[in-house]
Amino acid sequence: MHKILIVEDDRSIALGIEDNLKMEGFNPVLAYDGQEALEKVKTEKPDLIILDVMLPKLRGLEVCRKLKEEGSKTPIIILSALGEESDKVAGLELGADDYVTKPFSPRELVTRVKTILRRAQGSKEAVPETYKFGLITADFKKFQVAKNGKEIKFTAAEYKILKLLFANEGDPVSRHTILGDIWSDDVTTRTVDTHIWNIREKLEDDPKNPKHIITVHRIGYKFIK
Repeated sequence: MHKILIVEDDRSIALGIEDNLKMEGFNPVLAYDGQEALEKVKTEKPDLIILDVMLPKLRGLEVCRKLKEEGSKTPIIILSALGEESDKVAGLELGADDYVTKPFSPRELVTRVKTILRRAQGSKEAVPETYKFGLITADFKKFQVAKNGKEIKFTAAEYKILKLLFANEGDPVSRHTILGDIWSDDVTTRTVDTHIWNIREKLEDDPKNPKHIITVHRIGYKFIK
């Protein structure tokens, strides 16, 4: 589960971001000023930082500068009500990976978080052409899945879901992420649950008590070998 440090002095905004990240399976950590942010980076070791510009004690751009001077490679999304070009340029020149201007769509922010994490951790995205666990073999080049040497018929959607879960092995994948990657917005999360059940019936020895495709309460699913 990816840890995201939210550095925002407006507690209502911070808590709103926190709720949206939790819904998507992330582990958010909060800091309310620039000095606390630097301390949390050392103690919490986040995978990504959402950093407001206007902060007490130490401004966001200064936090960004200090982190990059220390050699930090943690991706940073600058967050600010300031829409001026100079602030965007300053943040990006200091090493920030993206810039979001308030007011913003929580869905857009979460999407940017996912995109940057995928880019920063490309190895997670790269699923081997042949993926094996237990008696299951998935050949993503040939679009074939077999159990104990016998081919199993998968629909295109089931195949995509399986590959997405494999790509995020051990990490929760939210129902909304699966929806966004596989279908258009007019499909409901119930459709995701139905497809997961079908995949379990095909792969699991006991679909009612799965050992590999696990439900993560109020979030979605994760794959464990």
